[in-house]
Amino acid sequence: MIHNFNAGPSILPRQVFEQASEAVIDFNETGLSILEIGHRTPLFKPVLAEARALVKELMQLDDDHEVLFLHGGATTQFFQVPMNLLNEEETAAYLDCGVWGSKPIKEAPLFGKVKVVASSKDKDYSYIPKNFDIPSNAVYFHYTSNNTIEGTQMHDIPSTGVPLVADMSSDILSRAMDFNRFDLIYAGAQKNIGAAGVTMVVVNRNILGRVKRQLPSMMDYRKHIEAESMLNTPPVFSIYVCMLTLRWLKEQGGVAAIEKINHRKAALLYETLDRLPVFRTKVDKSDRSKMNVVFVIDNPDLEKAFTELCNNEGMVGVKGHRSVGGFRVSLYNALPLSSVQALAELMQHFATKHG
Repeated sequence: MIHNFNAGPSILPRQVFEQASEAVIDFNETGLSILEIGHRTPLFKPVLAEARALVKELMQLDDDHEVLFLHGGATTQFFQVPMNLLNEEETAAYLDCGVWGSKPIKEAPLFGKVKVVASSKDKDYSYIPKNFDIPSNAVYFHYTSNNTIEGTQMHDIPSTGVPLVADMSSDILSRAMDFNRFDLIYAGAQKNIGAAGVTMVVVNRNILGRVKRQLPSMMDYRKHIEAESMLNTPPVFSIYVCMLTLRWLKEQGGVAAIEKINHRKAALLYETLDRLPVFRTKVDKSDRSKMNVVFVIDNPDLEKAFTELCNNEGMVGVKGHRSVGGFRVSLYNALPLSSVQALAELMQHFATKHG
């Protein structure tokens, strides 16, 4: 049996694979593949409409918030956000708490001024900065809610008097929160909500239209809102997989229900790590991610042995990011608790043999 702990593209529900594979051959008994239907036809429009409606329902969004499905990955949002929100003479505030948090900080100065309110780079991003001040004149405050590479997570929504922007690529819809407190959320789909190739953006329309610069149509959120995410040909198949995954999440009981399961998975894995001295996590306990558990084995020989054991036992994707090494276990929504239980048993077996 394969246990998929990949960090992204990552595990999706089995029923989503089955439904998507059927649609590749015959979409809704039309005799056409989902890969060949027109995006502006009555066949696909309901798919996109349902996907957007499910996001609004699952996130309990108010009428001011719009849902978009866009091209370009979350990386495009690193510059699309300041392009739409930040004038040259204005300042945006950013939190630097990981590799993916640092990348948008490099893009924003192309459009305006940037104030980095805090950084955890001094300790290799092993913690989340606390008690930082956000300038009251900032146009917005941007942070990354979960750091996939380093294994840290913001467990509370920052309190701020300025518009709030978040990259939620690796923990979107994994836990209940007041999503209406955010003025803009973006997330690559390939971790919790679908297949690679589409990015979900949730934006409060009231923050748009302030910048003085002329925007290319494809970079203007307002144009995408007007076109209902069909300003150009959308990634049809990726959006269809998102719709199926969002349906699945609703069937599980929604975000609050999946959060309880995610908590059990993370609690089991961290309890195992803390109990077995052969393994060690560098992350501050209060900032541990419930989506990406990062740990190391200090002995290089044992690290190699554990890697081989995981490979032999069908534990896929446990190798850490190339920039930090070690191990990373991703616990996204679709990962069953049984996979974490199997890994915990394997870790116990390894520790007993080598401890």
